[in-house]
Amino acid sequence: MPTTSFTTPFIGREDELARLTRVLDRARAGEARAVLVAGDAGVGKTRLLAEAAGHAAEAGTTVVTGHCVDLGDVGLPYLPFTEIVGVLADDERFSAALASHPVVDRLLGDGSGGAGDAGGRLQLFEGMASLLTDLAESAPLLLVLEDLHWADQSSRDLLRFLLSRGILQSRVRSRGGDPVAGGAPGQRLAVFASYRADDLHRRHPLRPLLAELVRLPVVERLELRPMPDGEVARLVRAQQIAPLPDATVRRIVERAEGNAFYAEELLAATSETMPGAASAVPSGLADVLLIRFEQLAATAQQVLRTAAVAGRRVEHDLLRDTVQLPEEELESALREAVGRQLLVPGDDDTYSFRHALIREAVYADLLPGERVRLHRAFAGVLAGRGHRAESAAERAHHSRESHDLADALAASLEAADHAGRVRAPAEELRHLEAALDLWSAVPPDARPEGFDTVTLTLRASAAAAHAGETHRAVSLTRSALARVGDDEDSELAARVRYTLAGNLMRIDNLAAAFTYSNEALAMIPADPPSRTWVWAAATHVMAATYMGEDEAAHRVARKALRIAEELDVSDAQADLLISLVSLEGGSRRTPEGRARLREARELARGAGNASVEMRALFNLSIGSHESGDLDECLTWLTEGLERAGRAGLLSSPYPVEMRYLRSLMLYTLGQWDECLRAAETELVGLPTAGRYAIGPALSVALARGDRHAAERARALLDGPFDWMATLVAGLLLTDAAVQRHDAEEALAQFRTTLAALIDDAGTTPHVAVRLAALALTAIGDAVVESRRTGDEEGGDRWTETGTELVELARITANKGEDDTPQGPEGLAWLARAEAEWARACARPDGGPGVELSVGAWEKAVAAFGYGDIYEQARCQLRLAEALLVAERREEAAAQARAARDTAVRLGAVPLLDEVERLIRRGRLAQTPSTAERAPVLTARENDVLLLLSRGRTNRQIGEELFISGKTASVHVSNILAKLGAASRTEAVAIAYREGLVEPEPSASG
Repeated sequence: MPTTSFTTPFIGREDELARLTRVLDRARAGEARAVLVAGDAGVGKTRLLAEAAGHAAEAGTTVVTGHCVDLGDVGLPYLPFTEIVGVLADDERFSAALASHPVVDRLLGDGSGGAGDAGGRLQLFEGMASLLTDLAESAPLLLVLEDLHWADQSSRDLLRFLLSRGILQSRVRSRGGDPVAGGAPGQRLAVFASYRADDLHRRHPLRPLLAELVRLPVVERLELRPMPDGEVARLVRAQQIAPLPDATVRRIVERAEGNAFYAEELLAATSETMPGAASAVPSGLADVLLIRFEQLAATAQQVLRTAAVAGRRVEHDLLRDTVQLPEEELESALREAVGRQLLVPGDDDTYSFRHALIREAVYADLLPGERVRLHRAFAGVLAGRGHRAESAAERAHHSRESHDLADALAASLEAADHAGRVRAPAEELRHLEAALDLWSAVPPDARPEGFDTVTLTLRASAAAAHAGETHRAVSLTRSALARVGDDEDSELAARVRYTLAGNLMRIDNLAAAFTYSNEALAMIPADPPSRTWVWAAATHVMAATYMGEDEAAHRVARKALRIAEELDVSDAQADLLISLVSLEGGSRRTPEGRARLREARELARGAGNASVEMRALFNLSIGSHESGDLDECLTWLTEGLERAGRAGLLSSPYPVEMRYLRSLMLYTLGQWDECLRAAETELVGLPTAGRYAIGPALSVALARGDRHAAERARALLDGPFDWMATLVAGLLLTDAAVQRHDAEEALAQFRTTLAALIDDAGTTPHVAVRLAALALTAIGDAVVESRRTGDEEGGDRWTETGTELVELARITANKGEDDTPQGPEGLAWLARAEAEWARACARPDGGPGVELSVGAWEKAVAAFGYGDIYEQARCQLRLAEALLVAERREEAAAQARAARDTAVRLGAVPLLDEVERLIRRGRLAQTPSTAERAPVLTARENDVLLLLSRGRTNRQIGEELFISGKTASVHVSNILAKLGAASRTEAVAIAYREGLVEPEPSASG
């Protein structure tokens, strides 16, 4: 039978689909089962059932679907079953079976089934059960009933009979009238029925039937909860050919709250109004959302409108005091709204809209004057409660919307103070910006005392920096500079300038930062000593170091450190110690340098300066990474991110870089599925300036052959210049050109990226070595292709270009950003560059160049042994090619097998394709590879595989092995990769074939 077709891939719901698939497997084996699939409208019930039905049809199961339709109180009896019989009647395969059952004519005749009396109904019910039984004898049968919440009474009664007394439980009659055994044994039948959970108000007629059915041993309930944010983001991106800005995707994900239909509608509205996300609820979606609201009584609608003005969630007491209804009327209205699934009561005496978009639709339906009146009422009630921190933000919002600007200003400042105390910088910034916007609109005598716009703007810039909004921080500090004037207090003017210098360094505007830090230092004397001078000096040291003024930076740092110690400004002392690690040659890669960084970290922690502590922790983690100690790096990253989370600084610059580095570690160590999960979950809340942190996840996508990865990488370059985003995008786009064997594009991308990354002092960054090695890969391919086609001139031209690039890599590796040689990662990429250059110089017909190429690739393979398994596999492929040319076939076969095993485990399809081509071309497949033999699983993976073969879900595996469902999912992904399986079912089949698991003993055995 045809199933519903969809244009987008099936995303998420893996556990739910696996559960339905297991039911289908059991049904094919003769154990009839039913599943009641519950979920809110739009959450994905139809798509899940269509996917399960598709799997069933592919396995030879007959799939037939009946739909219930909302026809009000005059519904047609047996409508979904009439549709099912009609579909079967149109299929010649079932004509013989249908001809022997009178129920077919009764259902298709007039829709009533001739069931006006009890006897007639029983005959129809038994006839339907007998028909389904006979159909299931010829082939496994899946019966799908959609939208059961709209089912008519007759259909509900028939379903009750079929599940409780008919095909699944009781004895039914065969065609000859003799009783045959029904129930689980021998019945190759499954029933999937869906219904909307949010439509089931307290008196809904389906509720008692569901309560009765779920008690049956052969019936189970499957609840579809909202999709996780990461899966909604994947769904949104899968529906767009062109990449969407990450900010747009995040906005859609936030508003959809896990509902696939809402996400699709919001995306459609966004696509029509690009660029940027649509702010209002799309009109078509609003109509859908308001249907249930308009069915409420007038008083309940009034209460819901008032609640919508309060926001997504409202306290009972606040709603009561604002709506001013008698208690009994309010409770009755609330009971109706809750019963209609529009409001959800909370444990803390609150009510929340079931979905944010319902609230938005109700709010948008208010008249302008009605909104102002209700906002004024809320502001008045909140003001009467006194200056409570938790209500200040609400009061500020309501006062502003009701045009009471003086109260809105005072409340905004209170709310900002509260946000600062609870370490919520994004909220603090929002309230401070609101206060600054209101300042000029409020008369001077109505403004709160003790505030001025310069200090408020400086404070807002600090909140913006902590929230990761670095460009906003620069803009705000420039605004403070414009307001401070030349006649203001020199100390305040210096603070503004060194704050601006610090923010400019965060956006890599180094020359301007150096200018402002110079100005700040010149505006206040070093004697008498002051905290302001110390901080101005600490900022200037960083700016001077970035500009290559190391001697001046060292001199100022030593003097400032002495004064900081005298004044006991320990956080500034810590900041200066961090700068001195590189200025005095210790380097963060050395044990001595990291010892000083740990000292700085303790000083900053003792002073309570989380920002400086983040700088120390970042340098500790990156130093460990650069020295090749990946375990120590992960330890520092974990500690740093936990500390940042407690301090509310996860979106500030150093923690964002640590989040990127952690994701990079997962990519490097081959934990690719975990890397992708990190991008979908913990990286969802990244600030705009931190969008580069998804880079490692894009590297996974690129290595797995995702054609959209390069487009998403290019989108990182949108907006103001960002050094890290440029670096990450440059690496990805160069590698994408390598995969396409496009040497011209790889070279152009290399040159464009490097030009953008060279700083104001002309320093070539360390990453130039990796960029050069990647570009050399494409150049090597171009040389090989030119010589294969006889284009010697082209081959020589590309070899000359390759020589230029390898020389740059050598110089940068030996004299990098801080005049120190690179660590293991940089040296590995240098070895890769040397090997690619040797490949370009080698002749295809053998000779001394071939052995040089073999030696170079052996060094590259060994160099990446520090932990980067994917790049090591890519080098093993090239080594296998060189060994084959050198006629060292056994060694070539071993390297090719090693590369293929890694590619299979990682799911790196393009690499796997290249390896397979080499194996075929070089006839290296005589000896079976590790991937062709039974793979080596860890002890834990063997435990997971055993439970997987028993049909357990990820959640059930986690419960039985005392691990999280997420960890179980990682193990399952690794098992699929190692077995080379595309699905859980295929993995189990391979495991049985290879003897990795034993069949479960039968009950009789």
